[in-house]
Amino acid sequence: MNDIPELPGLHRFPLARRGLVTTGLISGFTLATTRVEAQAIHTDESGLATGEVKIPTADGSLPAYFARPASGTSFPVVLVVEEIFGVHEYIKDTCRRLAKAGYLAVATEYFARQGDLSRMTDVQQIVREVIAKKPDAEYMSDMDSTLAWAVANKGDAARVGVTGFCRGGRMTWLYAAHSTRLKAAVAWYGPLGGAPTPIQPVPALDFADKINCPLLGLYGGKDGGIPVEQVRAAEAKAKAAGTTVEIVIYPEAGHAFHADYRPSYVHAAAEDGWKRMLAWFHRYGVAPA
Repeated sequence: MNDIPELPGLHRFPLARRGLVTTGLISGFTLATTRVEAQAIHTDESGLATGEVKIPTADGSLPAYFARPASGTSFPVVLVVEEIFGVHEYIKDTCRRLAKAGYLAVATEYFARQGDLSRMTDVQQIVREVIAKKPDAEYMSDMDSTLAWAVANKGDAARVGVTGFCRGGRMTWLYAAHSTRLKAAVAWYGPLGGAPTPIQPVPALDFADKINCPLLGLYGGKDGGIPVEQVRAAEAKAKAAGTTVEIVIYPEAGHAFHADYRPSYVHAAAEDGWKRMLAWFHRYGVAPA
């Protein structure tokens, strides 16, 4: 194995010998989150091109969902990074919302090699058997592959952003440190700490001073798993390095406040965060023409 130059401390590991799980995306909500709240948003497909695709990778392909305006080309690209529950309807709807705003949004099932999330009912099992087994280096490579697919399919290579939720928020921080092609990044309650492991060796906090683009972080003041002090420490570390980082704390929100299919949803914070995200993309060059 060898170090990845863009992210010191991360290593390239041999690709899994077993075939990728590419039978398709989760059609509805993972069994681990069976409660669907009445406030769940549904964005229709009118005026959009949407669908499931395969993203070519170094060792095969990964399933993904995309959405973009039905007509036109050279759309600004937003990589939408999933929670731990996979590319289910909430993540797909997030892509459609972005497409309605003029973006080509694509969400890849990054955990497909590790397991089929649609068949798992226990969150601890998901974390233990899937999330903890996904190498950060492999994740970065897969995100590069997703971006390459987007650019080859009517995306504008000069206007690229990334946004992610929960675990995807962590990967947003890491990808902002890895990729020099990003114009802007928005992390929704992405964990910044965590115990290092051989395949996930560096907490996101350690990359706060290495990110390559302006990053907006949206966090809940009542999030028991992500201390506000830790988020502010990441902000201070980034700013000390001359990086543009803005952190917004919603005092009355907890974790997953944007997840409208869960009891954790906080409408005011979710709506404000969405507006701030779009404004951030516009401000830093990831905007529809």
